Amino acid sequence: MVDLCYYEILSVSRDADKSTLKKAYRKMAMKYHPDKNPGNKEAEENFKHVNEAYQVLNDEEKRSIYDRHGKQGLEGHGQGGGRSSGFGGFDDLGSVFEEMFGGGFGGGSQRRERKTYNYDLDTEIQIDLEFNEAVFGCKKDVNYNYKTACKKCKGTGAKGGKLSTCNSCQGQGQVHMRQGFMTFAQTCPHCQGSGQSAAASCRDCDATGYSESNETFEVSIPEGVNTGNRIRVSQKGNIAPNGSRGDLYISIQVQEDSHFVRHEDDIYLEVPVFFTQIALGTTMIIPSLTGELELKIPANTKDKEHFTFRGEGVKSVNGYGKGNLIVQIKIEYPKSVNNEQKELLEQLQESFGVESKPHEDGFSTMFDKVKNWFN
Repeated sequence: MVDLCYYEILSVSRDADKSTLKKAYRKMAMKYHPDKNPGNKEAEENFKHVNEAYQVLNDEEKRSIYDRHGKQGLEGHGQGGGRSSGFGGFDDLGSVFEEMFGGGFGGGSQRRERKTYNYDLDTEIQIDLEFNEAVFGCKKDVNYNYKTACKKCKGTGAKGGKLSTCNSCQGQGQVHMRQGFMTFAQTCPHCQGSGQSAAASCRDCDATGYSESNETFEVSIPEGVNTGNRIRVSQKGNIAPNGSRGDLYISIQVQEDSHFVRHEDDIYLEVPVFFTQIALGTTMIIPSLTGELELKIPANTKDKEHFTFRGEGVKSVNGYGKGNLIVQIKIEYPKSVNNEQKELLEQLQESFGVESKPHEDGFSTMFDKVKNWFN
């Protein structure tokens, strides 16, 4: 499925204020929290999406970027447009915990079991699309590999699934580094934060903790996707030892077209026009994404001048309407002229009289001015 709009996830309008957002977030977080829906994978996923949406909409800068450019615009602003592993404000989430368990944040709930498998549940692949496939949408067969936890070691990579306390971090899952008077904590590189390590390697999986399988399925690509967009397909990722499954993220790469140039949802088209047509003005038929359009070029149009056809661009993948088709004029001149053409051009030049030599009038006073500089 394609990521839902953040406003739809929280069931609020696009002009919702922070108070409305907070109320909606608390309501949805309470509804989908995993501790209130044990074993319900759909509720767990919804809970993650709710937190992702609130993180963005509750931040004025991120919300502004999202409203203008969608999820892809959040790249480089602390949000990749995909699922986030964090929570939408500890104060708000803490109050949800208080309502559910009657205690402060982290105090009323049980400590969660540490992850013992050494791979991520979410996985990502890239698919290449033709220019027209991205513009109009299409169906594509996706072939990819996913990981399943080794049954013998339960994803730990340890023989019989037996783990011992990690010697590097003494079971804390973190190691500390000191720089000057500051001390920094980082995930233990030996146990990847689990606090446990294998006493002996599992032979069935060569200590990886998983086996790989291949799958092919058909995915619907929506209209208007562009390079850098990601499509989330739920429950198609890697599989954990307890059977829960992550998501597959499909990263889009769009090939360029030989004539149309795309910038966001706008399409640019360069139209060559012979210099005599520019002098006289002309009307011509040009190609568009959906067929043909009539372009009227007034006399004396400038080189690289733009003509805009509203709504003839790409449909926004985020539902913000359609972009424009922008035509750029490129004036073409003859590469060579024969004697007859040269004679005709000279006659045309003379027919304009003084008008054909605009530089003479403009430079006449400049020559005298320059001479006076040296007197």
